[in-house]
Amino acid sequence: MATVEHSNGAHSAGVEDGVRRRDFINIAAVSAAGVAGLATLYPLLNQMNPSADVLALASTEIDISAIKPGQAVKTIFRKQPLFVRHLTPQEIQAANQVPLSELRDPQSLAERTKPGKAQWLVTMGVCTHLGCVPLGAGEGENRGPFGGYFCPCHGSAYDTAARIRRGPAPKNLEVPDYSFKSDTVITVGKAA
Repeated sequence: MATVEHSNGAHSAGVEDGVRRRDFINIAAVSAAGVAGLATLYPLLNQMNPSADVLALASTEIDISAIKPGQAVKTIFRKQPLFVRHLTPQEIQAANQVPLSELRDPQSLAERTKPGKAQWLVTMGVCTHLGCVPLGAGEGENRGPFGGYFCPCHGSAYDTAARIRRGPAPKNLEVPDYSFKSDTVITVGKAA
């Protein structure tokens, strides 16, 4: 950088000070613009958050105290059917005896239920083939050749653990995120 020599021999750093001030002003201006940009973007991004009515659908509680062994109930979760089945000891045994190597989408019953609660199977009631609602949750409905669920649209058959055993469905019935709030109440979905 150029310095100016005065008659008394002192050097002036006037050019250097000017660059420093200019850099500071540039940094301050860019920072202020960034803050203003974020302040402008926040309302735009915040309006994309789910509304209260959507958050209300984020979870649901189901009282399972009235479901007897061998019975299932159909309910609605996020505008889709949800099956809650109280498995009998025979249904649990049948599910546990199936070698995982025989399954198209290998999952054990233990992987599909909560620890210590193998008798409670919670699945979405939507066939993984084309989205039909399988039979087997209602009283007297066709449970198919494996005693679980049967999709009347294209013949997919699920076993007592809601695992695909026959037909065009590529995957088992989906197990949603759920937890036991108590011994008689489950919460499906994430609590808001």
